[in-house]
Amino acid sequence: MALNGTSTSIQPAYDRKAELQAFDETKTGVKGLVDSGVTEVPRIFHLPSPEDLNSQQPELTLPTIDLQGIDNNPIRRKEVIEQVKDALESWGFFQLVNHGIPNNILEEMIKGVMDFYEQESEVKKQWYTRDMSGKTRVIYNSNFDLYAAPVTNWRDTFYCTMAPNPPQPHELPPPCSDILLKYSKQVMKLGISLFELIAEALGLKPIHLLDMGCADGLAVLGHYYPSCPQPELTIGTPDHTDNSFITILLQDHIGGLKIFYQNQWTQVPPIPGAVVVNAGDFLQLITNDKFVSSRHKVVANKVEPRVSVASFFTTGPIQTSKVYEPIAELLSKDNPAKYRGTTVKEYADYYNAKGLDNTSALLHFKV
Repeated sequence: MALNGTSTSIQPAYDRKAELQAFDETKTGVKGLVDSGVTEVPRIFHLPSPEDLNSQQPELTLPTIDLQGIDNNPIRRKEVIEQVKDALESWGFFQLVNHGIPNNILEEMIKGVMDFYEQESEVKKQWYTRDMSGKTRVIYNSNFDLYAAPVTNWRDTFYCTMAPNPPQPHELPPPCSDILLKYSKQVMKLGISLFELIAEALGLKPIHLLDMGCADGLAVLGHYYPSCPQPELTIGTPDHTDNSFITILLQDHIGGLKIFYQNQWTQVPPIPGAVVVNAGDFLQLITNDKFVSSRHKVVANKVEPRVSVASFFTTGPIQTSKVYEPIAELLSKDNPAKYRGTTVKEYADYYNAKGLDNTSALLHFKV
C-alpha cells in the first residue's frame, strides 16, 4: 500500500527458474517460440545491456589460408605452416579454402541441419534430452547450460558424437543421418591434416598431436539460430571459448560470428565454400598459451534463421585415461608449465557445469 493512501500494483517477483523450466518442458526450443508467433523476446533471453549491432569500428580481416598443394609441394607446405602458426598465435582463428571437402557435401550438411529443425515438433521432441553423460548418441536441446548460464541464448542445438565409435545410421535423426556420416568422414580427414600442420608449426614431428590423441574424438553440433524479433536484446551464443583441441566451423550465408581480437569484436563474413578453423581450450593448454583459444560470439538477427555446423575435436564426456598437460618439448626454465594435467572428461564436465558465463574454463586449470 502506498503512503498517500492510494493502492499501487506490485509487480510479482521474476521467478527465472520457473520460466526456464516452463521453456524447457515445451521441448520445442527457441524455434518453438518463434513458430508460436512471439513478437517480443521473453525476459529469460535478455542481456544485462543491449548488444550493439551497429558497431562503427574499422573491421579487421581474419586471415584466409589456402591448402592447395600442401601435400606435393614442400615449399608451399612450409608457407602454409608459417601462416597457420601466425594465425593461431594471434587470432586463434582462420578461414580455410581448398580444404578438400566438396562443395556439394558442405551444402548438403547445411540443408540436413535445416531439415532437422524444420521437422514437426512432435517428431523432433523424441531427440530432446539434457542427459550429457555420453549415453545417448544425439543430444538435442536449447542451451546445454540452460539452468547454469546467466542469460538464455537465442539458439537450439543438436550434438552428435561421431568418433571414436561412429554411429549407425539408425542412431541419427533421419533428415541428416546420411550426410552427418559423410560430412564427419571428410572433417576427420581434414582435421588429421590440420593437426599435422599445427604440430609442424610448433616445431614438432607431424604425427605428434595425433599420437597424443587430439583427433581421437569428434562431436558434430548442428546449431539453429531462429530469426529474432528484437535481436539487440539477446545473443545467439555469448562471449566464450571452445572446449576442444580445434573446431572446424561450417556457416551458412547469413553471418553473425564475431571474434574478439585486438580489443574489438570483428565480424567473420561467410566465404562460400570455406570453413572456419579455431583453436580450442585444449590446444591452448597443451601449447602452454603459444596458440590461443580466442573469445567469440554469435549475434542474433531479424532477417532469417542462421544455421552452422561446428565440429569439435574432443572426446567430450567419454571416459578415457589420457591426461593432457603442456607438451614437454615446448617447456623450458623460462617457459614453465602454466597448466596442470587434466583429462578431457574432467575439463568437459567443469566447462558444462560452469556454462557460458563470459569467463574461461582454462583459469580453473592454471598452476
